[in-house]
Amino acid sequence: MKRVCIIAVHPDDETLGCGGTILKHQENGDEVHCILITQGNSEQTVIWEQVKKEYNFTSLHELNLPELDLMDLSLNKLIPPISKAFNEIKPQVIYIPNRSDAHSDHKAVFAAVSSCTKAFRYPYVEQVLMMEVISETDFALPLPEGVFIANYYVDITKQFERKQQILNIYESELLPYPQTRNLDTMKALNRYRGSQINAEYAEAFMSLKTIVR
Repeated sequence: MKRVCIIAVHPDDETLGCGGTILKHQENGDEVHCILITQGNSEQTVIWEQVKKEYNFTSLHELNLPELDLMDLSLNKLIPPISKAFNEIKPQVIYIPNRSDAHSDHKAVFAAVSSCTKAFRYPYVEQVLMMEVISETDFALPLPEGVFIANYYVDITKQFERKQQILNIYESELLPYPQTRNLDTMKALNRYRGSQINAEYAEAFMSLKTIVR
């Protein structure tokens, strides 16, 4: 059994980035904890009440930090609540936002979480994986230092339908095709990632650290 922690900057990041992986961890008997950084907009706040029941996380840490203003907060404000949650959970595996996502909140949280992965202060962290969040990761400008390089894949074929059901709860946050924040486009992404590993559906991550003890 592993202790897994999902860092969701806003409600829906957890499902877009690793919804199938969350379900797979739970089916495998792992503890799955979630740190929700902001409550998002008013619609997301209401939807989140239903979504968190669907996942039934082992623990949920809601930090209630201000959406859209995280870049204005110093790291001295962002790091302590994340560090406190980490020291309570002691996660072995963490899923974090991509460092170059288009949303400034994601960039700020990546910087803060990065400080909470130092081996001498957080020796329990053994694996750090960056998530691919559609409409954020794909909208980042293609600068060489910020490219998302998928190098870690999770087969979510058995979990895909349930992930879609949870995404449907976020219906008010979805946009019409052909925009990327659309169920058809999200399905296409998971099918594409699946095709890369000879599976029907998959989620892709960028592995930043793996420690084998």
